[in-house]
Amino acid sequence: MRNRADEILVSTCIYDSVSKVPFYGYVAVKGDSIFEIGKGDVPEKYKNGEIKITNYGNGTICAGFGDTHTFFTGFIIDHLGIDLSAAEDLEELRAVLENELLGKRNDKALFGNHLKEKLALQEATENMLSELSSQIPIVLFVPGHGSCAMNQKARNQFGFTPDTCYAEALYKMMGIYLNDRDFVDKELEAYMHMLNTHGITSVKEMGFDNFYGFTDVLRDFEKKGKLSLRISFMSQPVGEEINISYGKKMRECFQSEFLQFAGYNQMTDGLIINRQGHLKEPYEGTDVICEKKIDYKRLEEDVLEADRNGFRFTLHSEGDGAFCEILNILEKCQKENGILKNRHGITDIELAEEEDIKRMAQLSAFGEIYAQVYCLDTYKGWVDAYREVIGERQKRYLNFRKLADYGIRLCGATDLPMMIPDIPEAVYYGCGNYSCEGSDRINPENALTVSEMLDVWTINSQYAMERENILGTLEAGKRADIVIFDNDLFQVPVERIREVKVQRTMVNGREVYSREER
Repeated sequence: MRNRADEILVSTCIYDSVSKVPFYGYVAVKGDSIFEIGKGDVPEKYKNGEIKITNYGNGTICAGFGDTHTFFTGFIIDHLGIDLSAAEDLEELRAVLENELLGKRNDKALFGNHLKEKLALQEATENMLSELSSQIPIVLFVPGHGSCAMNQKARNQFGFTPDTCYAEALYKMMGIYLNDRDFVDKELEAYMHMLNTHGITSVKEMGFDNFYGFTDVLRDFEKKGKLSLRISFMSQPVGEEINISYGKKMRECFQSEFLQFAGYNQMTDGLIINRQGHLKEPYEGTDVICEKKIDYKRLEEDVLEADRNGFRFTLHSEGDGAFCEILNILEKCQKENGILKNRHGITDIELAEEEDIKRMAQLSAFGEIYAQVYCLDTYKGWVDAYREVIGERQKRYLNFRKLADYGIRLCGATDLPMMIPDIPEAVYYGCGNYSCEGSDRINPENALTVSEMLDVWTINSQYAMERENILGTLEAGKRADIVIFDNDLFQVPVERIREVKVQRTMVNGREVYSREER
C-alpha cells in the first residue's frame, strides 16, 4: 500500500470540530479515510506532482453532516402515484383518473400527488372517487400531504380521513408503496443525492413499526454499493406495540458503517400553539396544562423495556411538562457512574425549565434540535402568538443557549420532510434567531455560535448515531466524510450566510456531489 495520500484539500478555513476554531491548512485523503490533517502550508512531501492538490481558497472544509431525525417514508409521499397538478376542476381530475384506472382491476391502490387544495376535503370529490372505484382504494394528496381526497374504499382500508392524514396515520399504506421497487428505488437514489447536495452524509431515519419492507430495500442498496448516505434507522411504534424481538433481529442484521439499527422513537405531547403541548403551569387565561391525553405510564414501560435490552430511545418534547415527565422516565433507566448507560435522547425541546435542563445534563442525554423551524413563521407568529398562549414563558422558547451552557450535546435535525437540511440556513436561524421575514431577531440571547452550530451537525450528530469514533471530526484515521463550502462560514455576516453553498461532498473518500455536475 502506498504510504501517501490520494488527494490534498487546502483552505484558509478548515473546521475540524476538535479545536473549535477554524485554521489555514490541509486535509490529506487516502482511500476511504483521512490520512493526515495539518495547519499551515502543504508539506513538500506532497508536492511531487503525483498527488492531486485542490485549493478551495476560503471555502470552509468540515466533517460530513448528520441529520438525526428524518422520514424518507414521508418525504416520498409528495411524489407518490400520478401527478395531478394540471387538473384544475373535478371534470379534469375525473378524466385523468379514468385513464389511469383503465385495465387496472387488481391493483392494490391508486395514489396521486399535488392535487389542488380546492379539490381536497370536498364531498363532491369523494363521491366521484367512490363512483370511479369501489374495489381499489384511491388516495390523492395535496402538496405537503397535509390533506387529501380519498374514496370510501380507502377510508375503510387505511383507517384515516382526508383531514386526519398526518404522518402517523398513513402506516397502513406503507406496505403498498414501500414495496413498489420501481418507485422506491428511484426515490431513494434521488433522496440520497438531494441530501448529499446539502453536505449530509449520515441520517437517523425514522420508520413506523417494522418499516413495512423498507429495510429490504436498504439491505439491497448496500449489497450493490449504491448507498451514498449512512443510515441509522429507528422504529416508531404506531400500528403495533413496541417490538423488541424485531429490534434484536435488526440489530443483528445491520451492523455495518452504512446501515445500523438505532433503537426506538415515540411522540409524547403536541404543539404548544394548539394547546397540545404539555405545560407545567396552565396556558394563559386557562386552567389547562394540555389538551392532549398522554399515556406516560405506557411510554415508561416501552422506554424501560428497550433500555433493559440495550436499545436507545428518543422521545419528543414540546412543553416543559412533557420535558419533565420524560426526564422522570430516563432517570429510571440503567446508569453507569450516574449517566445513562444507553444513549437516549430528547427531540424538539421547545420549552424547558432550567432545573430540568440541569437534570438532562446530569443524565448525559442528548438533544435533537430543529433550528430551521424559525423559517416556518413570522416574528409576530413566534413572539406575539406564543406570548398569548404561554405569556412570559415565550422568552425561554427554543432556548438552545441554555441547553448548550449546561453542556447538553445538541444534535442537528429537521424532521424532514418538515424541512430540508441546509446547514448555512440552520446557522442563520440557530445563530441569528431570525423569523421567516429576516428582520427582527427572536430572543437573540437564546442563540448559539457558528462553531457550536457546526458541532451540532458534525460531532454531536455522529454521537447520537454512535459513530463518533469514525465520523464527526476531521482527524487522521477517521472516515473521509467531508463537506466543502464555497465561502468562509465564520467570516460571512450571519444575515447573509444563507448565500453560502456546498461545493463538494465526499463519503468514504468518494465524491458524491460536486457543484460542477450542475
